[in-house]
Amino acid sequence: MNNITLAVIAAIIAFVTTAALGIVLIPALHKLKFGQNIIEDFGPKWHAKKQGTPTMGGIMFIIGIIFATVIALLVGKFSGVSIFPETSELRSNEIVKLVSSLLLAVCFALVGFTDDYIKVVKKRNLGLTEIQKSIPQIIIIAGYLATLGVSDNTAMLIPGIGKIALDSVAGHIFFCIFGVCVIYGTVNAVNFTDGLDGLCAGVTLPVGVAFAVMAAMYKLTSISLVGAALAGAVAGYLIWNHYPGKVMMGDTGSMFLGGLIVALAYSIDCPLILLPVGIVYVIEALSDVIQIGSIKIRHKKVFKMAPIHHHFELCGWSEKKIGTVFSLVSTLGCAVGIFLMYITLP
Repeated sequence: MNNITLAVIAAIIAFVTTAALGIVLIPALHKLKFGQNIIEDFGPKWHAKKQGTPTMGGIMFIIGIIFATVIALLVGKFSGVSIFPETSELRSNEIVKLVSSLLLAVCFALVGFTDDYIKVVKKRNLGLTEIQKSIPQIIIIAGYLATLGVSDNTAMLIPGIGKIALDSVAGHIFFCIFGVCVIYGTVNAVNFTDGLDGLCAGVTLPVGVAFAVMAAMYKLTSISLVGAALAGAVAGYLIWNHYPGKVMMGDTGSMFLGGLIVALAYSIDCPLILLPVGIVYVIEALSDVIQIGSIKIRHKKVFKMAPIHHHFELCGWSEKKIGTVFSLVSTLGCAVGIFLMYITLP
Protein backbone atom coordinates (compact mmCIF):
# COMPACT_ATOMS: atom_id res chain seq x y z
CA MET A 1 0.00 0.00 0.00
CA ASN A 2 1.24 3.53 -0.81
CA ASN A 3 0.15 7.08 0.02
CA ILE A 4 -2.03 7.41 -3.07
CA THR A 5 -3.95 4.26 -2.18
CA LEU A 6 -4.39 5.58 1.35
CA ALA A 7 -5.83 8.86 0.03
CA VAL A 8 -8.28 6.93 -2.16
CA ILE A 9 -9.32 4.89 0.90
CA ALA A 10 -9.91 8.12 2.86
CA ALA A 11 -12.07 9.51 0.04
CA ILE A 12 -14.12 6.30 -0.27
CA ILE A 13 -14.69 6.02 3.49
CA ALA A 14 -15.74 9.68 3.67
CA PHE A 15 -18.08 9.24 0.70
CA VAL A 16 -19.77 6.11 2.03
CA THR A 17 -20.03 7.42 5.60
CA THR A 18 -21.53 10.76 4.57
CA ALA A 19 -23.95 9.24 2.08
CA ALA A 20 -25.07 6.58 4.58
CA LEU A 21 -25.59 9.14 7.34
CA GLY A 22 -28.17 10.87 5.15
CA ILE A 23 -30.42 7.81 5.47
CA VAL A 24 -30.57 8.33 9.22
CA LEU A 25 -30.01 12.04 9.72
CA ILE A 26 -32.47 13.52 7.23
CA PRO A 27 -35.53 11.71 8.69
CA ALA A 28 -34.28 12.67 12.18
CA LEU A 29 -34.07 16.34 11.18
CA HIS A 30 -37.59 16.09 9.75
CA LYS A 31 -38.83 14.57 13.00
CA LEU A 32 -37.17 17.30 15.06
CA LYS A 33 -38.64 19.88 12.66
CA PHE A 34 -35.20 21.34 12.00
CA GLY A 35 -36.41 22.93 8.76
CA GLN A 36 -34.94 25.90 6.93
CA ASN A 37 -36.67 29.26 7.35
CA ILE A 38 -36.53 31.09 4.02
CA ILE A 39 -35.99 34.85 4.29
CA GLU A 40 -37.32 36.67 1.23
CA ASP A 41 -34.62 39.38 1.24
CA PHE A 42 -31.86 36.75 1.07
CA GLY A 43 -32.90 35.08 -2.18
CA PRO A 44 -35.35 35.10 -5.11
CA LYS A 45 -39.00 34.76 -4.13
CA TRP A 46 -39.31 31.26 -5.61
CA HIS A 47 -36.94 29.97 -2.92
CA ALA A 48 -40.00 30.00 -0.66
CA LYS A 49 -40.75 26.48 -1.91
CA LYS A 50 -37.68 25.32 0.04
CA GLN A 51 -39.29 26.33 3.30
CA GLY A 52 -39.05 23.48 5.80
CA THR A 53 -36.22 21.61 4.04
CA PRO A 54 -34.07 20.07 6.81
CA THR A 55 -30.97 22.07 7.65
CA MET A 56 -27.79 21.32 9.64
CA GLY A 57 -27.07 18.57 7.09
CA GLY A 58 -23.42 19.57 7.30
CA ILE A 59 -23.20 17.27 10.31
CA MET A 60 -23.12 14.43 7.77
CA PHE A 61 -19.87 15.42 6.11
CA ILE A 62 -18.30 16.71 9.34
CA ILE A 63 -18.57 13.21 10.76
CA GLY A 64 -17.57 11.68 7.43
CA ILE A 65 -14.37 13.74 7.11
CA ILE A 66 -13.17 13.22 10.68
CA PHE A 67 -14.04 9.52 10.68
CA ALA A 68 -12.38 8.90 7.30
CA THR A 69 -9.23 10.78 8.33
CA VAL A 70 -8.85 8.82 11.56
CA ILE A 71 -9.47 5.46 9.88
CA ALA A 72 -7.06 6.26 7.03
CA LEU A 73 -4.36 7.23 9.53
CA LEU A 74 -4.89 3.97 11.43
CA VAL A 75 -4.85 1.91 8.23
CA GLY A 76 -1.63 3.63 7.22
CA LYS A 77 -0.03 3.00 10.58
CA PHE A 78 -0.86 -0.70 10.69
CA SER A 79 0.03 -1.16 7.00
CA GLY A 80 3.48 0.31 7.46
CA VAL A 81 2.85 3.36 5.28
CA SER A 82 5.11 6.30 6.17
CA ILE A 83 2.61 9.05 6.87
CA PHE A 84 4.60 11.53 8.94
CA PRO A 85 8.21 12.69 8.30
CA GLU A 86 11.01 10.81 9.98
CA THR A 87 12.63 13.80 11.69
CA SER A 88 10.98 14.75 14.98
CA GLU A 89 10.73 18.48 14.17
CA LEU A 90 9.00 17.97 10.83
CA ARG A 91 6.79 15.26 12.32
CA SER A 92 5.60 17.45 15.19
CA ASN A 93 4.97 20.37 12.81
CA GLU A 94 2.78 18.24 10.57
CA ILE A 95 0.86 16.78 13.51
CA VAL A 96 0.21 20.30 14.80
CA LYS A 97 -1.08 21.31 11.35
CA LEU A 98 -3.31 18.25 11.12
CA VAL A 99 -4.88 18.52 14.57
CA SER A 100 -5.24 22.31 14.52
CA SER A 101 -6.88 22.15 11.06
CA LEU A 102 -9.61 19.80 12.25
CA LEU A 103 -10.07 21.75 15.49
CA LEU A 104 -10.35 25.05 13.62
CA ALA A 105 -13.04 23.60 11.36
CA VAL A 106 -14.97 22.06 14.25
CA CYS A 107 -14.85 25.30 16.24
CA PHE A 108 -16.27 27.23 13.30
CA ALA A 109 -18.92 24.52 12.90
CA LEU A 110 -19.96 25.11 16.53
CA VAL A 111 -20.47 28.81 15.79
CA GLY A 112 -22.52 27.84 12.74
CA PHE A 113 -24.50 25.30 14.76
CA THR A 114 -25.37 27.98 17.32
CA ASP A 115 -26.60 30.23 14.50
CA ASP A 116 -28.65 27.40 12.96
CA TYR A 117 -30.09 26.41 16.34
CA ILE A 118 -31.28 29.95 17.04
CA LYS A 119 -32.87 30.17 13.59
CA VAL A 120 -34.59 26.79 13.68
CA VAL A 121 -35.37 26.12 17.34
CA LYS A 122 -35.65 29.63 18.75
CA LYS A 123 -37.45 30.81 15.59
CA ARG A 124 -35.24 33.90 15.20
CA ASN A 125 -34.89 34.07 11.41
CA LEU A 126 -31.65 36.06 11.35
CA GLY A 127 -29.94 33.91 13.99
CA LEU A 128 -26.81 35.43 15.51
CA THR A 129 -26.05 39.07 14.78
CA GLU A 130 -22.88 39.94 12.87
CA ILE A 131 -21.16 40.96 16.09
CA GLN A 132 -22.29 37.79 17.88
CA LYS A 133 -20.84 35.76 14.99
CA SER A 134 -17.67 37.78 14.57
CA ILE A 135 -16.46 37.82 18.18
CA PRO A 136 -16.19 34.02 18.59
CA GLN A 137 -14.75 33.77 15.06
CA ILE A 138 -11.97 36.22 15.92
CA ILE A 139 -11.24 34.34 19.16
CA ILE A 140 -11.03 31.04 17.26
CA ILE A 141 -8.77 32.59 14.62
CA ALA A 142 -6.50 34.06 17.29
CA GLY A 143 -6.16 30.67 18.96
CA TYR A 144 -5.34 28.99 15.65
CA LEU A 145 -2.74 31.58 14.66
CA ALA A 146 -1.19 31.38 18.15
CA THR A 147 -0.88 27.61 17.71
CA LEU A 148 0.93 28.08 14.40
CA GLY A 149 3.17 30.74 15.92
CA VAL A 150 4.16 28.67 18.96
CA SER A 151 4.96 25.67 16.73
CA ASP A 152 7.06 27.82 14.35
CA ASN A 153 4.68 27.35 11.43
CA THR A 154 4.71 30.99 10.32
CA ALA A 155 6.70 30.73 7.08
CA MET A 156 4.69 31.60 3.98
CA LEU A 157 5.00 30.07 0.54
CA ILE A 158 4.58 32.50 -2.35
CA PRO A 159 3.50 30.68 -5.54
CA GLY A 160 6.17 30.96 -8.23
CA ILE A 161 8.71 32.41 -5.80
CA GLY A 162 9.23 30.15 -2.82
CA LYS A 163 9.00 30.18 0.97
CA ILE A 164 9.50 33.40 2.90
CA ALA A 165 10.36 33.35 6.60
CA LEU A 166 8.41 35.65 8.90
CA ASP A 167 10.71 35.38 11.91
CA SER A 168 11.01 39.07 12.78
CA VAL A 169 8.64 41.02 15.00
CA ALA A 170 7.27 42.81 11.94
CA GLY A 171 6.88 39.44 10.23
CA HIS A 172 4.88 38.03 13.13
CA ILE A 173 2.64 41.12 13.19
CA PHE A 174 2.03 40.77 9.46
CA PHE A 175 1.36 37.03 9.88
CA CYS A 176 -1.31 37.74 12.51
CA ILE A 177 -3.07 40.62 10.74
CA PHE A 178 -2.95 38.86 7.39
CA GLY A 179 -4.15 35.63 8.99
CA VAL A 180 -7.17 37.22 10.64
CA CYS A 181 -8.22 38.79 7.33
CA VAL A 182 -7.69 35.63 5.27
CA ILE A 183 -9.32 33.18 7.68
CA TYR A 184 -12.28 35.41 8.56
CA GLY A 185 -12.80 36.28 4.90
CA THR A 186 -12.53 32.69 3.65
CA VAL A 187 -14.92 31.23 6.22
CA ASN A 188 -17.58 33.82 5.45
CA ALA A 189 -16.97 33.63 1.68
CA VAL A 190 -17.68 29.88 1.73
CA ASN A 191 -20.77 30.65 3.78
CA PHE A 192 -21.96 33.07 1.05
CA THR A 193 -21.54 30.31 -1.55
CA ASP A 194 -24.06 28.08 0.24
CA GLY A 195 -27.12 29.61 -1.39
CA LEU A 196 -28.35 27.05 -3.92
CA ASP A 197 -28.87 23.29 -3.91
CA GLY A 198 -25.57 21.57 -4.56
CA LEU A 199 -23.65 24.80 -5.16
CA CYS A 200 -21.25 24.95 -2.21
CA ALA A 201 -20.64 21.19 -2.17
CA GLY A 202 -20.15 21.07 -5.94
CA VAL A 203 -17.66 23.93 -5.87
CA THR A 204 -15.82 22.41 -2.88
CA LEU A 205 -15.37 18.94 -4.42
CA PRO A 206 -12.52 19.99 -6.77
CA VAL A 207 -11.07 22.12 -3.95
CA GLY A 208 -10.72 19.00 -1.80
CA VAL A 209 -9.07 17.12 -4.67
CA ALA A 210 -6.70 20.05 -5.28
CA PHE A 211 -5.54 20.17 -1.67
CA ALA A 212 -5.08 16.40 -1.63
CA VAL A 213 -2.83 16.67 -4.69
CA MET A 214 -0.92 19.77 -3.53
CA ALA A 215 -0.27 18.34 -0.06
CA ALA A 216 0.96 15.09 -1.61
CA MET A 217 3.31 17.06 -3.88
CA TYR A 218 4.90 18.61 -0.78
CA LYS A 219 5.01 15.23 1.02
CA LEU A 220 2.38 16.22 3.61
CA THR A 221 0.60 12.88 3.59
CA SER A 222 -1.71 13.44 6.56
CA ILE A 223 -2.89 16.76 5.10
CA SER A 224 -3.42 15.04 1.75
CA LEU A 225 -5.67 12.51 3.50
CA VAL A 226 -7.82 15.33 4.89
CA GLY A 227 -8.14 16.86 1.42
CA ALA A 228 -9.15 13.49 -0.02
CA ALA A 229 -11.66 12.97 2.80
CA LEU A 230 -13.08 16.43 2.13
CA ALA A 231 -13.60 15.61 -1.55
CA GLY A 232 -15.18 12.23 -0.79
CA ALA A 233 -17.44 13.64 1.92
CA VAL A 234 -18.90 16.49 -0.14
CA ALA A 235 -19.45 14.02 -3.00
CA GLY A 236 -21.42 11.83 -0.60
CA TYR A 237 -23.33 14.87 0.62
CA LEU A 238 -24.23 15.83 -2.97
CA ILE A 239 -26.28 12.64 -3.23
CA TRP A 240 -28.74 14.32 -0.85
CA ASN A 241 -28.11 17.97 -1.69
CA HIS A 242 -28.15 18.05 -5.49
CA TYR A 243 -31.15 19.87 -6.99
CA PRO A 244 -33.81 19.54 -5.69
CA GLY A 245 -32.01 19.30 -2.35
CA LYS A 246 -33.42 17.03 0.34
CA VAL A 247 -31.23 18.68 2.98
CA MET A 248 -29.24 21.88 3.46
CA MET A 249 -25.85 22.08 5.14
CA GLY A 250 -26.71 25.20 7.14
CA ASP A 251 -24.10 27.44 8.72
CA THR A 252 -22.99 24.35 10.65
CA GLY A 253 -21.70 22.83 7.43
CA SER A 254 -20.61 25.90 5.46
CA MET A 255 -18.56 27.34 8.32
CA PHE A 256 -16.92 23.96 8.90
CA LEU A 257 -15.99 23.80 5.21
CA GLY A 258 -14.66 27.36 5.29
CA GLY A 259 -12.54 26.63 8.34
CA LEU A 260 -11.17 23.39 6.90
CA ILE A 261 -10.38 24.87 3.50
CA VAL A 262 -8.42 27.80 4.91
CA ALA A 263 -6.65 25.47 7.36
CA LEU A 264 -5.59 23.22 4.48
CA ALA A 265 -4.12 26.26 2.74
CA TYR A 266 -2.16 27.15 5.86
CA SER A 267 -1.10 23.52 6.26
CA ILE A 268 0.74 23.68 2.96
CA ASP A 269 2.12 27.10 4.07
CA CYS A 270 0.37 28.87 1.20
CA PRO A 271 -2.78 30.82 2.11
CA LEU A 272 -2.35 32.81 -1.13
CA ILE A 273 -3.24 29.66 -3.08
CA LEU A 274 -6.83 30.31 -2.00
CA LEU A 275 -7.05 33.00 -4.69
CA PRO A 276 -7.04 30.53 -7.61
CA VAL A 277 -8.24 27.41 -5.78
CA GLY A 278 -11.05 29.27 -4.03
CA ILE A 279 -11.83 31.55 -6.96
CA VAL A 280 -15.60 30.97 -6.70
CA TYR A 281 -15.60 31.83 -2.99
CA VAL A 282 -13.62 34.98 -3.80
CA ILE A 283 -16.07 36.03 -6.51
CA GLU A 284 -19.07 35.36 -4.27
CA ALA A 285 -17.64 37.46 -1.43
CA LEU A 286 -16.52 40.30 -3.73
CA SER A 287 -19.94 40.46 -5.37
CA ASP A 288 -21.52 41.00 -1.97
CA VAL A 289 -18.98 43.67 -0.98
CA ILE A 290 -19.36 45.46 -4.34
CA GLN A 291 -23.16 45.38 -4.08
CA ILE A 292 -23.23 46.80 -0.55
CA GLY A 293 -20.60 49.42 -1.38
CA SER A 294 -22.43 50.51 -4.52
CA ILE A 295 -25.74 50.83 -2.71
CA LYS A 296 -24.20 52.90 0.10
CA ILE A 297 -22.08 55.15 -2.14
CA ARG A 298 -24.01 55.34 -5.43
CA HIS A 299 -27.46 54.28 -4.18
CA LYS A 300 -27.53 51.87 -7.11
CA LYS A 301 -27.19 48.10 -7.47
CA VAL A 302 -24.47 46.54 -9.60
CA PHE A 303 -26.11 43.10 -9.53
CA LYS A 304 -29.78 42.21 -9.54
CA MET A 305 -29.12 40.44 -6.24
CA ALA A 306 -26.01 39.44 -4.33
CA PRO A 307 -24.15 37.15 -3.82
CA ILE A 308 -23.64 36.69 -7.53
CA HIS A 309 -25.32 33.27 -7.84
CA HIS A 310 -28.64 34.99 -7.11
CA HIS A 311 -27.88 37.51 -9.88
CA PHE A 312 -27.61 34.67 -12.38
CA GLU A 313 -30.83 33.16 -11.01
CA LEU A 314 -32.66 36.41 -11.69
CA CYS A 315 -31.10 36.43 -15.18
CA GLY A 316 -32.95 33.17 -15.84
CA TRP A 317 -30.26 30.57 -15.12
CA SER A 318 -31.47 27.40 -13.43
CA GLU A 319 -29.94 26.18 -10.19
CA LYS A 320 -28.48 23.21 -12.08
CA LYS A 321 -26.81 25.47 -14.67
CA ILE A 322 -25.35 27.76 -12.01
CA GLY A 323 -24.06 24.79 -10.04
CA THR A 324 -22.47 23.24 -13.13
CA VAL A 325 -20.83 26.46 -14.38
CA PHE A 326 -19.54 27.47 -10.96
CA SER A 327 -18.14 23.97 -10.37
CA LEU A 328 -16.32 24.13 -13.71
CA VAL A 329 -14.88 27.53 -12.80
CA SER A 330 -13.79 26.07 -9.46
CA THR A 331 -12.14 23.13 -11.25
CA LEU A 332 -10.21 25.46 -13.55
CA GLY A 333 -9.09 27.55 -10.58
CA CYS A 334 -7.93 24.41 -8.80
CA ALA A 335 -5.95 23.32 -11.88
CA VAL A 336 -4.21 26.70 -11.88
CA GLY A 337 -3.49 26.35 -8.16
CA ILE A 338 -1.96 22.89 -8.61
CA PHE A 339 0.19 24.19 -11.47
CA LEU A 340 1.43 27.13 -9.38
CA MET A 341 2.33 24.84 -6.49
CA TYR A 342 4.09 22.47 -8.88
CA ILE A 343 6.36 25.15 -10.38
CA THR A 344 7.19 26.32 -6.83
CA LEU A 345 8.44 22.91 -5.71
CA PRO A 346 11.99 23.18 -4.25
